[in-house]
Amino acid sequence: MPRLHPFRRGWLLRLAASRRFQVWAARIPGLRRIARAEGAALFDVVAGFVNAQVLMALVELRVLHLLQDGPVTVPQIAGLCAVPPERMQVLLQAGAGLGLLKRHRDGHFGLSLRGASLLGVPGLQAMILHHRALYADLANPVAFWRDGRDTQLAQFWPYVFGAAGAVDPQVTATYSELMAESQVLVAEDTLRMISLTGVTRLMDVGGGTGAFLAAVGTAYPQVRLDLFDLPVVLEGAQQRLVASGFSDRLTLHPGSFRDDPLPVGADAISLVRVLYDHDDSTVARLLHAVHAVLPVGGRLIISEPMSGGAAPHRATDVYFAVYTLAMQTGRTRSASEISDILQAAGFASICIHVGFRPFITSVITAIRA
Repeated sequence: MPRLHPFRRGWLLRLAASRRFQVWAARIPGLRRIARAEGAALFDVVAGFVNAQVLMALVELRVLHLLQDGPVTVPQIAGLCAVPPERMQVLLQAGAGLGLLKRHRDGHFGLSLRGASLLGVPGLQAMILHHRALYADLANPVAFWRDGRDTQLAQFWPYVFGAAGAVDPQVTATYSELMAESQVLVAEDTLRMISLTGVTRLMDVGGGTGAFLAAVGTAYPQVRLDLFDLPVVLEGAQQRLVASGFSDRLTLHPGSFRDDPLPVGADAISLVRVLYDHDDSTVARLLHAVHAVLPVGGRLIISEPMSGGAAPHRATDVYFAVYTLAMQTGRTRSASEISDILQAAGFASICIHVGFRPFITSVITAIRA
């Protein structure tokens, strides 16, 4: 919408809400294109829940996997998935409508380029299946926004409540693996946006099983690697990083940044998808703690999806904002909000790197003044 005087803007909004105007606009060649595009976009928002459930069914039934070897008939895949053929026809047709499958002229269904790409994205299938918890939390959306207590996501991510919440090895292994898979793309995008040239020792705080450190270790063979996380989490990290061949330059530091001091000695510290898991007071304390242990001139790297702030972003201000709200502890912040907290903690030379895929990550770097 163009920038207009408030009165004219209000008039334009009232006009757009008029059914009479909508019918008229659909008949005018210049306005018809706009009306069609806005109508399609609005329907996409309305149908979003159904689209997500179609995606969930395709992944859970492993339909995409079953089509990797080539197109099959509806009865064939219906038998493999134990779904009645007439219902499978609807699911496959819906998958093709979403661009995940391709319907061939002979009625067979195969993978589309988008569907094949989905199979290759690290951690994406696990995250799609994990959304079952988020869907349960949003089953009554009005109650969720009014109250939001007792969410399944809050129970799934116990570590955000401190070390005392992450004591069950099975639960810890589940969320650690999910994070490890999803952070592969985060690490790739982060290292595209920044350079660690000149860094001699990097400490990843809250780095889980070490996905980011593994990427750094491969790209920068000279950098020593430190990982600070909860003891139960580090068990999986040690196996991953030692298997990657980094044992000779790896140091593990068990602890919780909520309760324990950060180790000293690193000239760079990374916080990868950490801040948005926590409330403002915890974030402020963490950044002050990071500032205290870095040497003068030391670097801080923050990498996570960030809100669009004054220009709301569809991926980060819808998906990630709602997800963190359901977790009950954190929130999605804009780059400017994070920059303000960094300045208050004493950091300088703050630089914002907007990700080319903001739904994966954006990056903020800062220097310890």
